[in-house]
Amino acid sequence: MTARRGRSSSRSRDGGPLSTALLLVANLLIPAAIFIFATGFFPYKPLLPGLATYHDVADYGAPPPAPFDRLVFMVIDALRSDFVYTADSGFEFTQSLIRDGAALPFTAHATSPTVTMPRLKAITTGSIPSFLDVVLNLDEGDESSSLASQDTWLAQMKAKGAGKLVMYGDDTWLKLFPGTFDRADGTTSFFVSDFTEVDSNVTRHIADELKRDDWNTMVLHYLGLDHIGHKGGPRSPHMVVKQREMDGIVRQIYTAMESENHLRSTLFVVCGDHGMNDAGNHGASSAGETSPALVFMSPKLRDLKSNLQSPVPEDEGFQYYSTVEQSDLAPTLAALLGFPVPKNNLGALIPEFLPFWPDKQDQVRLLMRNARQILDIVLAAFGPEILESDASSASLSESKADYQELAHGWKRLADSYDKQGAGDPAALIPAITKWLRDAQRVLSSMASNYDMPRLFLGQAVAVVALAAAAVAAARCVNDKAISFVPLASILLAYGAMMFASSYVEEEHHFWYWATTAWFAFLGLREFRRGTRSAGLQTLSTMVLLLATRIIRSWNQTGQKFAGEPDIVKTFLHTNPVLLWCLIGATYVWVHRNLIYGLSGLPIWLNFAAATGLVLAAFTFKVAFTLEDAPELVTEFARRLLALNFTQDASLIARARAVFIGIALLTAVTIFFALSRRRISQGQPAPATILTLYTLLALTQSRPTNAPLFLLFNLQHRLLLSLISPSSPSPPTATAHDDNNNNDDDDDDDTNDNDNVLSSSPASLTVTALLLQHAAFFAAGGSNSIASVDLASAYNGVAAFDVAAVGALTFVGNWAGPIWWALAAVVWLGERRSRRRLRRRRRGGNTGDGGDAQVKGGGHGEGNGEGETEGDWAPWKAHVAVLTVFVAGGVAAVMAACTALRTHLFIWTVFSPKYLYCVAWSLGQHLLVNVALGGAVYWLGLVEAGGKR
Repeated sequence: MTARRGRSSSRSRDGGPLSTALLLVANLLIPAAIFIFATGFFPYKPLLPGLATYHDVADYGAPPPAPFDRLVFMVIDALRSDFVYTADSGFEFTQSLIRDGAALPFTAHATSPTVTMPRLKAITTGSIPSFLDVVLNLDEGDESSSLASQDTWLAQMKAKGAGKLVMYGDDTWLKLFPGTFDRADGTTSFFVSDFTEVDSNVTRHIADELKRDDWNTMVLHYLGLDHIGHKGGPRSPHMVVKQREMDGIVRQIYTAMESENHLRSTLFVVCGDHGMNDAGNHGASSAGETSPALVFMSPKLRDLKSNLQSPVPEDEGFQYYSTVEQSDLAPTLAALLGFPVPKNNLGALIPEFLPFWPDKQDQVRLLMRNARQILDIVLAAFGPEILESDASSASLSESKADYQELAHGWKRLADSYDKQGAGDPAALIPAITKWLRDAQRVLSSMASNYDMPRLFLGQAVAVVALAAAAVAAARCVNDKAISFVPLASILLAYGAMMFASSYVEEEHHFWYWATTAWFAFLGLREFRRGTRSAGLQTLSTMVLLLATRIIRSWNQTGQKFAGEPDIVKTFLHTNPVLLWCLIGATYVWVHRNLIYGLSGLPIWLNFAAATGLVLAAFTFKVAFTLEDAPELVTEFARRLLALNFTQDASLIARARAVFIGIALLTAVTIFFALSRRRISQGQPAPATILTLYTLLALTQSRPTNAPLFLLFNLQHRLLLSLISPSSPSPPTATAHDDNNNNDDDDDDDTNDNDNVLSSSPASLTVTALLLQHAAFFAAGGSNSIASVDLASAYNGVAAFDVAAVGALTFVGNWAGPIWWALAAVVWLGERRSRRRLRRRRRGGNTGDGGDAQVKGGGHGEGNGEGETEGDWAPWKAHVAVLTVFVAGGVAAVMAACTALRTHLFIWTVFSPKYLYCVAWSLGQHLLVNVALGGAVYWLGLVEAGGKR
């Protein structure tokens, strides 16, 4: 034993400077790899410059007269098709116009990503926007996505010089079209807590504008309905009320069109930029998200004699009336308002409007102009020689062959068309329409112009990061090789899953099953080791597994079963009393933990601070839910809120009070630790930090997810008992034991009382890794952009601030993973302290003599701060194991996106997964696990070192 100890101490217990350097390199290479790959995967697509003119297509004669000279374009954010067309709709006046023939309804297919910025780009340019717009869409201050230099129907209307352009509503329009509007009043699109004022700011301008005759285009963009969806979903009690409000705006504008002479030739378009799913979110490709309504209105439309009925029966696919592409708006508006089709348009003129031109030759000319404009895009990509190439050439790639087929189809159309107007319209109109749809299909599904060298370089950098992390882990984690088998198995299975779209969509099942299997393995392992009584071990394992089973059933997520029953829908939404009993129990438990965590303060100050903060957090949750989903608030909770002396306080003031309280108590905890004093008599500072973070997590989580943290706490306590089982001294004593000496993590430091978590750093980190991912999905997270929860993004924020809103959004969506990251720090401190206590006792002395003996090993107290190389060994091992998984996961996702870059679901499944991979790697790993976790671990070291 002595010889073995001597060999073990001959090298550094934490892997030495080399492992530190490798870890640093690996964690610097991860963001570098992500950036390099992203610049090759999400490039801006090349666009045809300048504005289109009629001279570009002069072969088809003078353009036919336009039936309209003025446009009112009203976007109702997230206006799903059933919100307008079904019997449950609040759009009763709009439905009456459909029955009367004065309105022509469609379902407009919105391609993924279904978020505002890329959808507005598609609507105004007729093109397919870049998926990178998902990221730009989240930054209110970003101006890099401007369409000022692109050809749009707004630019064409401005170029006509027939009037001014005005805009009221979502300021995304001002960001996309700087300098375009002569009068404008923008509103912030991400302030999702506001249902009313954000729309009132738009409506107050309408009456005055309708009386003016100096404009030819008025854009209105209402946000309230989308905000209601984010807060309460499509079945929120606010939804129909908001629909009726919007229908009232439609009535006001349409009535003015009938009564005001200067508005008689006005085209009124009402549409959604996207829809929403059953949770009220959007961004992905479900039927609800991709099926917004589109309605054209004008008294002139009665001439088309549409004879449609409204309302219509419910359709699970949300397909009502005819379905068109959103990009079809651009060429349709061009024909109806008399301007050239924008150069980069991929849309096709909606055929239902062709009867506006009784002369069939005019209809043919309009369609041929549209077709020639799309042909120019094909020629710009492949050159005019594609018109002369042999369609059967074996040298052509499959995708290029599709373009060549379009070119040859165009030649057949051109041959059939007589420039003098002698062509056969009856045959040409369906032929041109078919060619337009074929071109739209081929061009819309084409692969992006990937930068392949950057894709491969990004993957290579990720592989180097993985190799560096693996070497560092091998040096830091002083375990047997078999202890890495669970991590390797998880990483290999996860990497393989990334190459299957269904597995990416249903990734939560992998983490749920892996977590359950891991806990079963831990329980069986401990039962066989006999470190505790068989009955107690069996009970602990069963409770741990039961809690995990409840957590995995809390929210259905993914795609396949997203709408299926779960605990939230089945029990909590239908039983508000049960919901608030669980929420109350959660806050009571946090209050108890906070009292315990602040026990170093005077009793009166401890109780006042803990009670005041928890009460402020709880009343904010009640007030927030009362505003967000009043149907979930019980009468008792309402009365409790009324009794609070802050009952008239705004949600912003309440949230700020909670944030300030958490910040102050966190500062006090840090001050005590740095002063080498104990803020708690029974637990370390990291545990107090965890309790304070729990309050922040509850504040940023949906009320239905609050009880999850009660279950997390139960799991945490059970796992903590595995790390620090029954021993001669209470666990609370070991939590504050001296840290000033080298922490030996080698196998020779174990004994028969050790279990798999207390003896194996890799096992402890695997447990934290599994729970972080399981918690993310349990709260309703997924790999879909639509699952990003913005409901709490503006808590305490009065105006958009990218840093504040970004941080609040991240905490709201990663509340569970952050919680488990901090819990892992508590485990590491407990493990370190318990092993320190045992090493002292093994030295035969519980007093200073034992300390001296251990210090003699060469890792003494040094500067008296308690920070030695050995003290950081558990932390380095933890970070090394996490970095191996993160680097490997990044490399696997990159490889999948590269290999499947032409896959049908590249933009709906794999690209969103890459964005989530970025969030997990940069946000959860580097900022939370490494930076925040390292700071809290260091705080624990300082606190422990000051107890002498």
